[in-house]
Amino acid sequence: MNRFEKCNTQLVQSIGKKEGPISPVIVHSASFGYGNSETAEGIFDGSIKKPLYARMGNPTSAQLESALAQMEGGVGSVATASGMAASALAVMSIVGVGDEVISIGGLFGGTYTLFNETLRRFGVKSHFFDVDALEAIEAAINGQTKLLFLESVGNPNMRLPDIAAIADIAAKHGVALIVDNTTTPLCVRPFELGADIVIYSTTKLLTGNASSLGGAAIYRAIGEGNDKFKTARYADLHPFIEKMGAMAMIAVAKKRAMRDLGMSPDAFGSFLTLLGLETLGLRMERIARSVEEVAAALDASGLHVIHPSLTHHPHHERYRTLFLYGCGPLLCIDCRDKSEAFRLLNATKLATITANIGDSRTLALHMASTIYRDFDEQTRAFLGITPGLIRLSIGLESSRDIIEDLLQAAT
Repeated sequence: MNRFEKCNTQLVQSIGKKEGPISPVIVHSASFGYGNSETAEGIFDGSIKKPLYARMGNPTSAQLESALAQMEGGVGSVATASGMAASALAVMSIVGVGDEVISIGGLFGGTYTLFNETLRRFGVKSHFFDVDALEAIEAAINGQTKLLFLESVGNPNMRLPDIAAIADIAAKHGVALIVDNTTTPLCVRPFELGADIVIYSTTKLLTGNASSLGGAAIYRAIGEGNDKFKTARYADLHPFIEKMGAMAMIAVAKKRAMRDLGMSPDAFGSFLTLLGLETLGLRMERIARSVEEVAAALDASGLHVIHPSLTHHPHHERYRTLFLYGCGPLLCIDCRDKSEAFRLLNATKLATITANIGDSRTLALHMASTIYRDFDEQTRAFLGITPGLIRLSIGLESSRDIIEDLLQAAT
């Protein structure tokens, strides 16, 4: 049974119920009654697993968290209000003044500014490296390094990291590894490759239809071969580990980020994400096939296409050997300049011009004039943002229709 087929069974069975309401129940309440003082005390000390307050989660979001942890093979997860909230929660619950983060590969614009601007204002230093700069990455690790962070596929530069090799470096030095798996759910299994935390913008492929903003951080169990957080590097987390054991990082995230920074998801948004998860395997399998077909056809027509399934991509062999289930919905077309990119985008009849990715519909955007418009030339060059770069997110339409539309737009 391939990975997508396994997920088709697992997710629909874990989300639907055999008795009572089959569809997930939406619990829209800001607060919850505890019944008596003893129960209230137990809820607050963690010995009783009942809702505390909606800022810390609600039953609908808890069902989403359970489904995501099961999907990813984690011990638990924390749902958030957006993908950036998930990134901030995962990072800011661990780092503090004087700590350092190593960020690897092409990064979504908001992630780059989180590390380069926001965390810097709070006294956290970030280092940025290309996915292939393994020696430099290892050399940058020091006593203040708390996290290595990477995207499973560079968004939008389409460069592929060797996640296992980077995980080996992280393990060697006892540093936690976060993998943003937003573009490759099911295609890449970060925990199996050595990651400690997996994050998602659930807005994208997990929901799949642009109906709900959300995010999630999923955690590997403490212990079971994962003792990084028990070392002196993470001494400030030890009280959580002593009390919560394998589930400690869930408590860290909720008490050091969710409680104080208020990244809480909306119950209705969590409900919509649960519905999207039920079809994730079907959608990912179709998208993985369509992306390769579209990339090959556009490349053969003479367009400058950037996708690792193409033999001229520098990570083509890595794609063939390490990304056996594809690398998500993204591909890029590099036009000569902005005016040519605008002309192509404005001539397409099928693609929706928007900043989102991972929709049921095919989406497109000129990167330099939108998400990366405020970035300097040096940063754009590092992130692979050329003047004519168009990012495409391939949807569920017929790949033939997508190809014909883009070819007519390019003529």
